Order: sequence, then structure tokens, then C-alpha cells
Amino acid sequence: MRAAPRPLDFVPYIKLKLGMLILASGAAGLAVFWSVMGWVPPATSLTAIGVALLTSQVLAHGMTRPLREMTAAVKAMARGDYSRRVRGTSRDEVGQLATAFNQMAADLAAADRQRRELIANVSHELRTPISAIQAVLENVVDGVSDPATLRTALAQTQRLGRLVTELLDLSRIEAGVAPLSREPFDVAQLLHGAVCEAQVAAGAAGREVSFAVSAEPTTAVADPGRLHQVVANLLDNAARHSPPEGTVTAAARREADQLVIEVTDEGPGIPADDRVHVFERFTRGERPAGGGGGTGLGLAIAQWVVELHGGSIAVVDAPAPGCRIRVSLPVSG
Repeated sequence: MRAAPRPLDFVPYIKLKLGMLILASGAAGLAVFWSVMGWVPPATSLTAIGVALLTSQVLAHGMTRPLREMTAAVKAMARGDYSRRVRGTSRDEVGQLATAFNQMAADLAAADRQRRELIANVSHELRTPISAIQAVLENVVDGVSDPATLRTALAQTQRLGRLVTELLDLSRIEAGVAPLSREPFDVAQLLHGAVCEAQVAAGAAGREVSFAVSAEPTTAVADPGRLHQVVANLLDNAARHSPPEGTVTAAARREADQLVIEVTDEGPGIPADDRVHVFERFTRGERPAGGGGGTGLGLAIAQWVVELHGGSIAVVDAPAPGCRIRVSLPVSG
């Protein structure tokens, strides 16, 4: 398709373009007027053209101001300053461009803030286990290699591995390269498998927590591997917050065309004002002493996996002291 002609592309200023446009339009109008009505006095013609050019420059100054502000804001963004905004009050294309530019600037500022927070949080998460492993290795070099020291090194290494795995999952999900392999699966069997793994993990971490399963015989269509990851994260989070001798319950039922999975613990619970923030990256609530340290990524990954399935996840009210997290998914996938 042939591009439309742009005869004024060589002009570097839009105000000058507008002036030339008005000048050409006025000249064309005068030519038509002269051809129909006869000769026009030169002084009158030149005065009309001058007034038209002056008026176009005055009006164009306000029209092009958002464009100049955008240019300055883009230069500031190149230096890392995302706080600049453009004042766009007109309803024309320039005003729409200013509104879109402000939205883009806000999105870039949020992305830059999240990047900085991610780097800071990951650095903090890596520093703790690396320092612990360094201390253990120093003890080994000094000849202290008792089983308790080696268990500490193993626990910190597992923590590092868990952090790396969750960061990779987070990267894949955000990049949109985490496809779902949907297939029919037995919900009760999935819950029992996740609970068995959680019991082993809790025992290895020295947590005196018991687990219970309440699942109706239900078949759903989803990615069982990803859904197992969600349930495992919820069970691990619940076990960390449960008191000694507490019970973590995993339940599943079908409500109309929705599969509802709930994980409930007997811990201190989550205040209503904080419930919307628990699924943010590196958000961790208070936990009992000795409860172990999570990476703060498990619930964020669980939310993304659930949303990939077209479902929802939220903290809901529990009938007793504790926390209950509910996952709702389409049964048919």
C-alpha cells in the first residue's frame, strides 16, 4: 500500500508547520477569491496573512506544549527519573497521547520499583543462608563436623535451592512461558499426595504439626503438576504458621462448576487489612519462633498459577482462630 505524501516532513518545528499550513491555505483562498471577485489590494492580503501567521503561532504554542513536556520527560526517563508527567487537558490526539504517555510512565515507574525491590529482597534472602553455610564450613575447617552442624548446612542449602527454584518459576510465569498441561485428574489423590510430602517436610524441619485431608470424590481438568505446586506452597505456609501440636487441614469440594480447595491452619491468622498483601512477592507475616524462614515467594507463585487456570485465590474467614486460604478453579478447565 502506497504511503500518503508528507510534504512538510522537512520542517523541524510543528508550529512552523502549522504556520506554513495556514499560509498555504490562505494563499489558496486568496487565489480563488481573486479569480472570482477580481484583484485584491496587496496591503490587505499581506495584513491578513500576517494576522493568520501570528494567530497560528499563539495558538500552536499551547497545542505543542504537551509534546515539549513529553520530550523533556523522555530525556529524564533516560536518566532513570520516572516521576515526570505531562499535563494533557485537550481532547484531541495530542491530549490522548499525553494520557497514554502518563500511563506508560506510571507503568515504567512501577516496574522499576519492583525491579529494585526484587534485587534488594533477593540479595537479603541469599545473604542469610550463604552466611550460615560459611559459618558451618568454617567450623568444619576447624575440625567441628558434628551431625547438628551438617544438618544446619543441609537446611540452608535446601533453602537456597528452594529460593532459586521459585525465582525461576516466577521468571517463567511473568514471561508467559509457563504453559499448562491440562488433563483430568483425581482431586482427592492430588491432595493426599501433597499432604504426604508436607508431612515429610515438616518432620525434617522439626515441626510438630499434623495434617488432615477432607476431599470429596471429584475429577477436574487442570495442570496437576502446577496445581500440586499450589497446594504444596499453601501447606508449607500453613505448617510454618501453625503452633506446636496444631493441625493443618486440606479440603476440596465441588460447587456448581467450580473446584474449591481450602487449606486451613490453627495459627494466629491474618488481619483483614493485610489479606490483600499476602500474595505480593516477599511478603511474609509474623510466625512463631522456630517456625523457619520462607522465601516470601510461595503465595505469589500460587496466585499466578491459579490465575493461569482462570481461577481465584483469597484469604477467607476461618471458623476458629487460624488462617484459611481458598482456591477456586473451573472444574472443566
